[in-house]
Amino acid sequence: MPDVGAPSVGPGAGGALVGVLGGVGPLATVLFLERVVRLTDAAHDQDHVDMAVLQHATIPDRTAFVLGRSTDDPGPVLAADARRLAALGADFLVLPCNTAHAFAGAIGAATSVPLLSMVDVTVSAVLSSDTWAGRLSGPRPEAVGLLATEGTIASGVYLDAFGALGVKALVPDVAGQAMVTSLIYDGVKAGRGGDLTALEGVITNLRSRGAGAIVLGCTELSVAAEATPPALLPDVVLVDALDELARATVLRAGRRLRAEG
Repeated sequence: MPDVGAPSVGPGAGGALVGVLGGVGPLATVLFLERVVRLTDAAHDQDHVDMAVLQHATIPDRTAFVLGRSTDDPGPVLAADARRLAALGADFLVLPCNTAHAFAGAIGAATSVPLLSMVDVTVSAVLSSDTWAGRLSGPRPEAVGLLATEGTIASGVYLDAFGALGVKALVPDVAGQAMVTSLIYDGVKAGRGGDLTALEGVITNLRSRGAGAIVLGCTELSVAAEATPPALLPDVVLVDALDELARATVLRAGRRLRAEG
């Protein structure tokens, strides 16, 4: 079998091979791959990030299992996929699904290949001074709003990570969460699209409760953000977890980020 872990000879030789645990969901994975390409400072094909992508769309629903609505455990499936990517020579793994990070332990136990945590890089971005430069004045927020699946919220992956650093993660009320869930499942996952305009009231409510930033903690919401009119909530600091994972992936792979402007 060829050594897919070895980078091609050329201007960008020397980068790592990224193993992408994809398919959760499929469109969000495609968007992640596109973001990695667009964020990479590349003048040649060889300057881009090498990736082995496993678009495993039939992994059991993460939220359904976390909430006890299904007995189909995604953990062993994700672990098996991690081993498959490790066998291909992946230097590190990425998982462009926030809810699936509830199963990071199963992935870590399956292989010695490290998982670059979407949760960790997103929390770091929220607390980074670079996130706030030129956008809002004042110190880092004492509270952030979290837009995510019910599974992500119930798993505590973000609430615990923010809480450990003294930042409170605020979540929508019952009616607001129903709107978030509908956009994720009835809109993006169902192939019907949608944008963040549907969540304008939810975001406004989170801000009124003290959220200094809003985290898009679901990759389907990242897809919805792509279709959102630029003028929507221009003074809101939105931190997109998929964007942060893409940036961190480029850097971890040994490439440079393209200047954004």
